[in-house]
Parts: sequence; structure tokens; C-alpha cells
Amino acid sequence: MSALPRERAGARKFVHISVSNADRPQHFPYFAKKHTVERMVEDSGLSYAILRPALIFGPEEILINNIDYFLRHFRVFAIPGDGDYRLQPIHVDDLASMAIEASQTDKNLKMNVAGPRDYSFNELIEVLKETHGIRARTPHVNPKIALFCARMIGYAYRDEVLTRDEMYSLMEGLLESENPVRGPTDFRSWLAQNRHLMGANYAHELRRHYTKS
Repeated sequence: MSALPRERAGARKFVHISVSNADRPQHFPYFAKKHTVERMVEDSGLSYAILRPALIFGPEEILINNIDYFLRHFRVFAIPGDGDYRLQPIHVDDLASMAIEASQTDKNLKMNVAGPRDYSFNELIEVLKETHGIRARTPHVNPKIALFCARMIGYAYRDEVLTRDEMYSLMEGLLESENPVRGPTDFRSWLAQNRHLMGANYAHELRRHYTKS
């Protein structure tokens, strides 16, 4: 019998970057599809490592950058719901280091990964405001109103600023996982040293990921 493609290629281990709580919310297609890929990796016959980050930040990140951009350029930023839902930002370099380390062991791994500190969404907004001296008002509003505002802004910018699934998965706590392996880079500290990178320009998601070059 001829060797399988992975054997001919000399592949020893599959390292997959998934998402936090991929096996929990089947009513969110993004998470459900991530879980499907996880199962494919587990059934591949290869040694594997599955890393589940919640929210990745760094120089070219989109979500937090655009929140910061809107805080800096609009007088009001609407927070959906009470804002107490939590998230676990991890720096992209810490995630890369964890992936490299995971690739060096033969045993199968599945682990949640996060930075050293968790934040509520309210706390994240306050960190951004304090770092840049932002005075924008941040009222708590009905999620439907927040989503409507995001869609109006998206129409003006010709982009998908915030989807319904993104908002409700955040509010349901899916960007917080149990017992994560912690990276060393704290979001607040990184932001203080890289404030010139965050929110200076709007990051257009559709152009970056879906427009053909």
C-alpha cells in the first residue's frame, strides 16, 4: 500500500489554531465550524495540538483596533448590554510561541490559551480611553441598538463592522475559557508601549480578507 500524503510529506504533527469554546455554541456557525475542523484534526491519524485562543491582539489586529478608532473619532460609543461579559486577550507572538512549543512534543494536546489577565468589556474600553486620553461617552444600550449603530457605520465605511454573531457570542461569554495556559504579554502594558499602533487608522476587514488583490 502506498504511503498516505502526510507520510510522503514527512508531516509529524498538526498544529491547529481554533477558538475558545469551539465545542460549546452550536448556534454560532463560526464556532461550530471550528469544532468540525477540530474533530477532523483529531481523526486525521497525525499527532496534533489544538490551541484555543479567545481574542488575539497585536499590530495588525482588527477588532480592538477599530474599537479604539471609533472611541477616538466619535463622541459616543455604544456598549451592548451591561458590558460585564469577559474576554481573554492574548498577544499574537505569545500564541505563536505556544504553537511552536506544542509542535515539539509527540503527545496530543488540546488547550485553551490566553494572556495573563482577563478583562470585562467595560474594563477593556476604559483601558483604551485612559491610554489615549479619550473623552468619548460610552453608554450601555440595548444590543439591538448597538448592532443597528454598527451597521450604519459599516454602511458608511463599506465594511462589516460588527456581525450579530460576533456581538452575541461575546455577550454569552464565549471569549472567556476555563483554565487557559497563560502567555506573558498583558494587553494594558502592551498598549501603553504601542499606543501609536492602536486605533490610529481604521482596519477594513472586507478589504483585507475578501477583496482580491
